[in-house]
Amino acid sequence: MTQLNEASRPGADSALEDDSGALMELLRIAAPSVATMASYTVMQFVDKLMVKEIGPDPVYIAAQGNGGVTAWTAMTFVVGMSGVVSSFVSQNLGAGKPERGSAYAWNAMWIGLAYWAVLMLPALLVIRPLFESYGHDGDLLRYEVQYAQILIGCSVVTVLTKAIQNYFFGLHRPGVVMVATVLGNLTNIGANYLLIFGHFGFPEMEVAGAAWGTVIGTSVELLIPLAVFLSPGFHERFGTRRAWRVSGTCVRDLFGVGWPAGLTFLSELVCWQYLMSNLIGRAGQRAAELTGAGAAMVEQAATVANTAGFIGLQYMHLSFMPAVGISIATQAVVGKAIGAGRPDLAVRRTWLALRLAVAYMGTCALVFVLFRTWLVQAFVNQGEGDHAAEVAAEVIRVGGQVMLCAAVFQVFDAMAITMSAALRGAGDTVWPGLVTVVVSWGCIMGLGHVVIEVFPEWGSLGPWSAAAAYIILLSLLYLWRFLGGKWRSIKLTHDDPLHNLPPDQMAPGASPGAA
Repeated sequence: MTQLNEASRPGADSALEDDSGALMELLRIAAPSVATMASYTVMQFVDKLMVKEIGPDPVYIAAQGNGGVTAWTAMTFVVGMSGVVSSFVSQNLGAGKPERGSAYAWNAMWIGLAYWAVLMLPALLVIRPLFESYGHDGDLLRYEVQYAQILIGCSVVTVLTKAIQNYFFGLHRPGVVMVATVLGNLTNIGANYLLIFGHFGFPEMEVAGAAWGTVIGTSVELLIPLAVFLSPGFHERFGTRRAWRVSGTCVRDLFGVGWPAGLTFLSELVCWQYLMSNLIGRAGQRAAELTGAGAAMVEQAATVANTAGFIGLQYMHLSFMPAVGISIATQAVVGKAIGAGRPDLAVRRTWLALRLAVAYMGTCALVFVLFRTWLVQAFVNQGEGDHAAEVAAEVIRVGGQVMLCAAVFQVFDAMAITMSAALRGAGDTVWPGLVTVVVSWGCIMGLGHVVIEVFPEWGSLGPWSAAAAYIILLSLLYLWRFLGGKWRSIKLTHDDPLHNLPPDQMAPGASPGAA
């Protein structure tokens, strides 16, 4: 019988019960996760900076932003559902049964492949009508449709990547994901340089080139962890090659726990997509009409508000993506503690993670307030002529307002991100998922429309205020749920050693507790 892994035994965390031990464990997992999230955000930063150089018209950033958030919304249900792979893997790790995680990774990939074939490919037909329903036309419509269709058509790469990444997060080996993501992002930057501007004889594809660069970079992010997953060493230890078959038990587990998480992600992204691609532009145009701006500025007001919004959102990514990295570690350590029968350790690690996230995002809030003008200017192509200068000044003004609004909810966002991860690590997904749907639609959709009608002079700041109300309210509800403690009674592991895998799919010599 293989020797038990000390880190997988119930009670093996006794050496980590002091604050310093808990901090070191959290940082060991969080650091690569944070680096992974930050690397992705840097890639998006570079993408926007490159697209900005196509020309002074703000349409390029707006089109990339609209296309990107729409594509991500289309795939977000299965991406959100695959996030619970980390919970199953980490709880089995904590229970001393790490070999069971491989089957969950495989089945998450099969689910992702089916989702892409059945839902994502047909979604290509509705992209143009969707943007047209928002009143988009001209270059904005052409560029955003191109960007969205390329990402959606190739989204199978993304959904498979997320499934395999969550396996390594749950196994407490995020370094594999970090290496893959950094190399993928570097690949994306090089591909962007060649395809956006047509250097070295490559076709000049402009915004579409940025989309293809993302696809190429994401492919690298998939191939590296997949190669490790299928390597002889991993196969010998965890039976990764034997676990490839579709398992009814794993599929039911993933859907049973994952559908609320997927619904949560989908609901949020639908609301954010509507906010960014429709509400903000509409609010900006109404405000411009009320202020008596010139005809040219009124015509561009929606695009200006849209562009300013995506600039602000890019900086929000810099703030919350590292916090998401901390939350990935939170989900993994909470899952392991629950699997080991130690909810007390799960609580202590959650509060520690919350302190880290609040400290970071609180610092970001101060930066947003103090340096908002300079931060927005970095994404503005000043161009030449009086009209171009007027448009640039308006983007900077509106973007500064967005940065101030974002600063207000940074600490609350840290709380929401951390608490949702802790609940997800424990397997508590249904209540948070339903609450997120109600609050997101009530605040972003409902209140967002109300503010535009009642306070049209607020411009795009009105819908952004509704989004801030959503984050603040959601964070308080998540905190209340966590303090209630119902998550303590949830168990994702099975007592039957062969419940998840038939004998020929078990790791060689595997038994409960094998490592």
